[in-house]
Formats: sequence, C-alpha cells, structure tokens
Amino acid sequence: MPRNAYQLFDALPRRSAVVFASPHSGRDYARSFLRRSVLDERAIRSSEDAFVDQLFASAPEYGAPLLTAGAPRAFVDLNRSPDELDPALIEGVRRQGHNPRVASGLGVVPRVVSNGRAIYRKKLPMSEAQRRLDLYWRPYHEALQRLLSDAHDAFGQAILIDCHSMPHEAMDGVARSAARRPEIVLGDRFGAAASADIVDQVEAAFAAAGFVVTRNAPFAGAYITQAYGRPSRGQHAIQIEIDRAIYMDERRIVPNRNFEAFRTVLRAVIQDISAIGQDTLPMAAE
Repeated sequence: MPRNAYQLFDALPRRSAVVFASPHSGRDYARSFLRRSVLDERAIRSSEDAFVDQLFASAPEYGAPLLTAGAPRAFVDLNRSPDELDPALIEGVRRQGHNPRVASGLGVVPRVVSNGRAIYRKKLPMSEAQRRLDLYWRPYHEALQRLLSDAHDAFGQAILIDCHSMPHEAMDGVARSAARRPEIVLGDRFGAAASADIVDQVEAAFAAAGFVVTRNAPFAGAYITQAYGRPSRGQHAIQIEIDRAIYMDERRIVPNRNFEAFRTVLRAVIQDISAIGQDTLPMAAE
C-alpha cells in the first residue's frame, strides 16, 4: 500500500500567498494494487502526471509551499469529489444521475487509465474504496485546505496553482485552429475559480518565458478548482496543464533530453507566479 498520502515541501519562511500542488504525480505503486490490476507497470502509469512534482520542486525557494500526492492517480484520483464513486467498479454503489467522468470510468477510484484501458479484473468492495478515501484522499485535501487557510491568514489572499500535465494529442483539435500549438492550458472554470487579474498574471509569466498559452480549452479545471476557487473570498484556484511532449517521452514515461532545460525555464515562471500579490502584502507578512 502507498506509504504516504502526500508530501509537503514547505517554504520557511513563507513569503508568498501562492500554494503549488500536484495531485496526479504520485508514483508509489503498491504491490497489492498492482496484483489486483490486469495492466503492466508501464500501462498503469499512463494516467500519471509523471515528473510534474519535479518540475515544480523549486517553488519553496521562492517562498511558496509545494504539496504533492503520494498515491498514484490510478489508485485514487484526488481531483475528483469523494462521492464520485463508480457503480461499474464499486460494489453497492447506486447509480445517481449522469456524471460523465464516472460514466467514462474516471471517478474518484478510477476504473480505467488513459485510452479507456480497464485497471481491474473484477469489482472492488465498498470498504476498499472508503479505505482509499480515508487514508489518502482526505489527508491530502485537509493538508491543502490548511495551506490555503494559512496563506489567506498571512497575506490576505490565497492562490492555488494546481499543477498537471496533458498528453500531447490532447491539443490536436485546438492546434488546428491556432496559429501556434498551445503548450500550456490555464483552467479557471471560465472565471469562476479565480479573478481575471490573477489569471492574467499567471498567463503573463508563462508567455514571458516563451510558451504558447490558452485558457479553459480543452481543460477548464475539475474538482479541485471547483472546490477551492472562491475568488469573492480571496481564495483563487488555477489549473495548469503542460504538454508532456515538451519534457518527457510519453510512451516510455521517462524524461526526454529537454527535461532539464525545460525545468530551468519553468523555474523563472515559478518565481514570477510566486511573486503575485507581493507588492500589496501587509507589513505583517513580510
């Protein structure tokens, strides 16, 4: 079983209202989990946001904490609501309305990985689903809310940067209608999860580093941005999706030759994002 629900790389002292988090880069695959699966060790990693935690590892250097998942996405999806249980996978779950994520096998306990490949041989007991929620989902979200509350208390606002990666092919449809293929997608649920000014500053940080950025298409944000984005209360949530082909070999799930160069460029972006709002921080936070 995965050993840790999450890892917190804290910034001491914290100098930023920004909290970085990576809910899908967990790669602690328990033997007991792998034994339940019909997939091999590479296939089961296909839904993982591989190496995203490493890409954002410099955040604490700029005064912003980084929270990363321990459990892999195929085991429990931290970017889903705890009630998004799949009746096709979990015994005793009743179908309630139509949820497209659950219907496609991507509930809080996923039934499939990318390209719809089934993970399990048979259904899981409800007790197993609840165990995963209690031991991994809830501790991660409790830690995330603490970080955001601490940021808001110290700096008068909290800015969650929810860090993800996307398959290169995810942008094929967008690329056909764009002058340049987008490399970064920012999701703010069409303005519901973060103020326009903050999203503008995040986009400017990526654009200044030379990246092609688009918003909300094809990824506008899922459970985390919906649950934590409360701009009217000074709590903002922005999802970042990075084209995996920039930094990794998607088929082999290994860093490519551009990995270190990309991480160096991303460091400057992280520094700029961490500085958002610092010119208006109260004296007590300095």
